Amino acid sequence: MSDRRPHVSGDVLASRYELADLVSESLGASNWRGVDRILHRNVRVELLPADDPRGQNFLEAARLSTTVTDHRFLRVLDLLQDEDGVHVVVREWAKATPLSRLLAQSPLPNRRAAAIVAEVAESIAHAHDRGLVHRRLTPHQVLLKESGAVRIVGLGVATALAPADHQDSDDDLAAYRAADVTALGKLLYACLVSRWPGGHVDGLRAAPTEHGHLLQPTLDPGPVVEQVRAGVLRDVDLICDRILEPHRHRDPLTTADEIARALYEAGDLDDDHFDEPLGYDVTSPDLLRLAPVVEPSGPPPGLEPPRRRPKAFDPQPPTRRERLGSRLQSMTHGDRALVLLALVTAIVLFVVLAFLVGRESGRVGDPFSQAPPDTPVRVLPIDRVIDFDPQSDDGRENPEQVDLVMDDDPATGWTTSTYFGRADLGGLKDGVGLILDLGRVREVEQLRLTMGGTPTDLSILTAPSTVSTPPSDIAGLREMTTLNGAGQDVSVAFPARTRTRYVVIWLRSLPSVGDGEYRGEIRQATVRGR
Repeated sequence: MSDRRPHVSGDVLASRYELADLVSESLGASNWRGVDRILHRNVRVELLPADDPRGQNFLEAARLSTTVTDHRFLRVLDLLQDEDGVHVVVREWAKATPLSRLLAQSPLPNRRAAAIVAEVAESIAHAHDRGLVHRRLTPHQVLLKESGAVRIVGLGVATALAPADHQDSDDDLAAYRAADVTALGKLLYACLVSRWPGGHVDGLRAAPTEHGHLLQPTLDPGPVVEQVRAGVLRDVDLICDRILEPHRHRDPLTTADEIARALYEAGDLDDDHFDEPLGYDVTSPDLLRLAPVVEPSGPPPGLEPPRRRPKAFDPQPPTRRERLGSRLQSMTHGDRALVLLALVTAIVLFVVLAFLVGRESGRVGDPFSQAPPDTPVRVLPIDRVIDFDPQSDDGRENPEQVDLVMDDDPATGWTTSTYFGRADLGGLKDGVGLILDLGRVREVEQLRLTMGGTPTDLSILTAPSTVSTPPSDIAGLREMTTLNGAGQDVSVAFPARTRTRYVVIWLRSLPSVGDGEYRGEIRQATVRGR
């Protein structure tokens, strides 16, 4: 193993990610809360020693996880290979509470338990469709935000940190998917009774068993959960039983998609019969509810309030039409008439201005328009590739080779000139590179590159969305990420809602191609986004 000292709080990786708090350590990897010093936001930083034989599996699993676009999985933002003696995976940070912490205090109401597990099952089904499995699904891997949103961590981590010489067969993958389905049933069980089937997990006590099976009924025959805690809705209890005891049912639930559909259908039942009072004190009740809590206000009622007049003597309430007519009539008297006239005038002016601005934008194109949020992520067409050498006399660097980046041939590509003596372009300039012109402003999500040699130091930059001509200088460009010692396959995730027309690949240090000779090469480039 390496003699390099362990990383501690305050260390900075790639001159960008500062380690703040150690969150956990497992299977030789460590998880940190970090701070992105460029974008000034919290990130989740996962570290694995570079000399660990599982290193390539660790990085490849992170790359594959980007194919699962479900928003409930924490997105991969950056990958760093052998950075300061460690492989680094940077993910988004979720300010949330682990589900295990809530269950340690009390079970969840029926509706909230069904809603949480339904969302988790739907996300796991998406991952299974992409050929990925979780393998470590427990309450600690499920996070709940104050808004009630669900987040999931740990996708593919168990596979990434498996022994390096192990190759999963088709039977292994089928067994892993089945284990995820069983884990969903155990997760639902734990949400309902605060016990974990099969043993002590994440601070939860083991579920009671009888003769090696989950506790059987004693007084009233029924599914397994109802024997442990009263008040569990029968339909939710039955779903749990169809997952954990499939041999007892003619229609067991055997896939994550089936579990999600069954729980969503159960969640449509009448509210009055779905949730019951908890009877426990919990840290944050809002995390357990689907609707916000409304606290009563005003003075308390009298000890002996007066008796209400019988409703039979009350006048008939006005109809909706009568109430509307009364409001309109009151608005046409006195100063209210002037206010109403001013309001109508303002609305008319706003509509006219909006029409004129929209017509003008339709003529020249609006660089600030955004794609609809439901637009799928896809490979974006690259209109052209431009060589970028702003610090040379003519501003060009092998322009006749730029089309090789888009010829779909991994054996050919654009190369820099050959520099002598030093990897940093012979000390002659700060860098050279390529400009990817997307034709118009796009929302970019990911950039994948195939390089011709290793190692290469590079930066990924973008032009502001208002720029409509190719940049001629590095000034004014926004740096998205910096990679030092990158390998042949490079994958970069852009920050959310990054919009640009021009993506710049800036090479700062080149691989060696001979004795004292250095030359960089970019063979393929792919941009994904909306």
